[in-house]
Amino acid sequence: MPTSEDPNDDLQYHLEVGPEDVADAVLLPGNPERVDKITALWDDSREVASHREYRTATGTYEGAQISVTSTGIGSPSAAIALEELARVGADTFIRVGSCGAIQEDMDVGDLVITSGAVRQEGTSDEYVREDYPAVADQEVVSALVAAAERLGYDYHVGTTMSADSFYAGQGRPGVDGFRAAGSEALVEELREANVKNIEMEASAILTLANIYGLRAGAVCAVYANRITGEFRTEGESRAAETASLAVKLLEKMDTVKREHGADRWHAELSLD
Repeated sequence: MPTSEDPNDDLQYHLEVGPEDVADAVLLPGNPERVDKITALWDDSREVASHREYRTATGTYEGAQISVTSTGIGSPSAAIALEELARVGADTFIRVGSCGAIQEDMDVGDLVITSGAVRQEGTSDEYVREDYPAVADQEVVSALVAAAERLGYDYHVGTTMSADSFYAGQGRPGVDGFRAAGSEALVEELREANVKNIEMEASAILTLANIYGLRAGAVCAVYANRITGEFRTEGESRAAETASLAVKLLEKMDTVKREHGADRWHAELSLD
């Protein structure tokens, strides 16, 4: 079946997925290579589409239906992924990525669960006024925390900053030592405001999900600590496993909500 720019057509223009291809809950890594690493943790999976930076697979994790779609780097392509996945019926999104930590007590390999994000990317500005908050869904945050606790992984919960560039926008020098205005003070200003980490997609994903009434959150592995200078590509599988288990816990939460006639998950409900 041919694809089209018409969002009402069965297959989406960029992702090449249709309504039967994806589960309600979708993990959103940036790197297409992470798709295989994520699905290796599942009970079963099948690739349903691959086009440009977008690879999509669907399967089960501990019996829960789950999908994964890579978004590529940055908020513009992440927004396209969320738009098209939502159009074919997905309603829960968890970014699974890597990040740079900017607090001294955060070790490489730790997880950062985003509760909200500083919108230092331009994509979400094209959807809504700049003072609209980028807030993670409380149920998704709760599920990610519960998953990290069950798995015994070290984690931090807090505010993320999402940038539009890896170099200047994150306070790094460009070619020949070029420095963007304000970049030398950026990390310290964010650190003093208790921002936990920097990455490139979370705030757009959270903003769009809130606009559309969908659930979204983010969990990232710390690859670098910008304060201590430590760097290793560590924690990727922990983030993937935490996000996958969170989808299973969200499924349980939704079941309990229905049993109790509750609209939202709250502290008096139990997963036991």
